[in-house]
Amino acid sequence: MVQYLKFVIVVIAFSSCAQTVDEDSIQIEEKVLVQTPLLEQVKANNYAPKNLEILIDKSDYTLQVFHKDSLLITYPCVFGFEAVDDKMKEGDGATPEGEFGIRSMYPHRSWSYFIWIDYPNEESWRRFRKRKADGTIEKSATVGGEVGIHGVPVGADDLISSKTNWTLGCISLSSEHIKDLYKSINSSTKIKIVP
Repeated sequence: MVQYLKFVIVVIAFSSCAQTVDEDSIQIEEKVLVQTPLLEQVKANNYAPKNLEILIDKSDYTLQVFHKDSLLITYPCVFGFEAVDDKMKEGDGATPEGEFGIRSMYPHRSWSYFIWIDYPNEESWRRFRKRKADGTIEKSATVGGEVGIHGVPVGADDLISSKTNWTLGCISLSSEHIKDLYKSINSSTKIKIVP
């Protein structure tokens, strides 16, 4: 099914002589961006999941999937309740940043599907130990785990459209989008999460 994302583009036309803008000089144009579902693109082009890369941008609230350097799709997403910071320890509500693999993938009774990333990986452990050593986090802190990409509870897709950061550190997509992503990738797909 073709998905439609609406974007409102505001075009402000400035007079070559004036520095001010009046109501007549503002034009608002609505454009509909049509995206072909990822699974449809993967099947049509015979893309191998190992050649797909996921880029999650926390500041833009987006999860994008690339085939080599070509952008295939952009999904809106949300994060842990402490969405700005890199994950430092268990329970901080932050979504980890860095490069990750996929540890496992499985259907989930609460969130449709779960794509379990390999946090903490070697780099995550290095940062965690450094933060403990320099006193950024307490000595008793634990690193945490079971971070993944998943859907929302049934009927709660509005958590995504309203940009409500509701998870404990995971990345959350709408029910439709997590299904499309889950069926298009496998454990060989790489993930990068940026601030």
